[in-house]
Amino acid sequence: MTFRGKLAGLIASVAATAALLSPGSPALAAIVKATPDPLPTFNGTVLATAYAGDTLYVGGDFTSVTAGGRTVTRNRLAAVNARTGALLGWAPAADSTVRAIAVSGRAVFVGGAFTSISGTGRDGLARLDAGNGAVHNSFKQSLTGMPYSLAVGNGRLYAGGTMTSLNGQAIHRLAAFDPNTGAPIAGWRPRADDTVESVVVSGRRIYVGGQFGSIGGGSGTRHLAALTTSGAVDTGFTSRASEVVHAVAVGASGIYAAMGGPGGRLGAFTTSGAGRWTLTMDGDAQAVAVLDKVVYIGGHYDNVCKSARTGDKGSCTDGNTRRIKLAAANEAGGALLPWAADGNGSSGVHTMAASNSLHKVVAGGAFTTIRGASRARLAQFG
Repeated sequence: MTFRGKLAGLIASVAATAALLSPGSPALAAIVKATPDPLPTFNGTVLATAYAGDTLYVGGDFTSVTAGGRTVTRNRLAAVNARTGALLGWAPAADSTVRAIAVSGRAVFVGGAFTSISGTGRDGLARLDAGNGAVHNSFKQSLTGMPYSLAVGNGRLYAGGTMTSLNGQAIHRLAAFDPNTGAPIAGWRPRADDTVESVVVSGRRIYVGGQFGSIGGGSGTRHLAALTTSGAVDTGFTSRASEVVHAVAVGASGIYAAMGGPGGRLGAFTTSGAGRWTLTMDGDAQAVAVLDKVVYIGGHYDNVCKSARTGDKGSCTDGNTRRIKLAAANEAGGALLPWAADGNGSSGVHTMAASNSLHKVVAGGAFTTIRGASRARLAQFG
């Protein structure tokens, strides 16, 4: 190459770097800060998070929350003002684990292992008032097994988990309900052959991920599938998920699946299921959220691998970039971003959610620090 050619290349490289680092750059404007907002801390694992306007609803295994120097009782359910970080008075009390939360208007739907909320019997699924936390009178079912994930869309509440019977009738880990009355949607009976861990509604499609090998015995439904509002498998989507899918998110460019496996994976797919890109970690990816064309990934990994190859116990074979429990990637091409909101602990991050209106991302789990500072089990980035 001539000197002139080398000089032109150098100038182009410098210009590209300057554009990336510019304060007005879309790449930097889109990503949230790695230092978390001040929030209450929790004495047990956070397993579910959901935004509704300025309110962040939280569920899990905790029994108390500390805010403003005071520790108060919160039995597995709590709410936080996502703008100010203040703990709200919303305090329905579940008698066992809450694993899933979905919000629609003034209805807060919760699912998990509980048998009662605030002394009112509910078999693992309940509708609560978003204002006072009251248990809805008529929204009541009899379930064998429990919901792991809830989603609202198309005038329905969708649930996925380990459920094998509903009001005495056999089901196969998936169900849909009238969100006002709790009545099961007749005929919506997809048949997953193992646990469903994630349910997400996008338009008329319902994406589901989990441990299942197939839904309805259909091909192309291993670990990840798309369903129609009738409950049939949407054959326009073919799964390329290589491992168990713990969480699913939908972004502007496609579908994102947080997966386990040798090490762990974050798989990016088109709306037909074709693979777009993959990030490999040295531990499971367990949660995922998308905000402003950035994909945020939570799990129990300590490193993002520089190739897809993993060795003993999922270790990175070809080198790694340190990212502890949390990482971020460009949605378009999967490039790892320099966002290092490092957590701690062994099991790490279990849930993530994003708020477009607040431009915030929240992570919940078993961690107790973020970037070395105390942030027990809940961290919000904005």
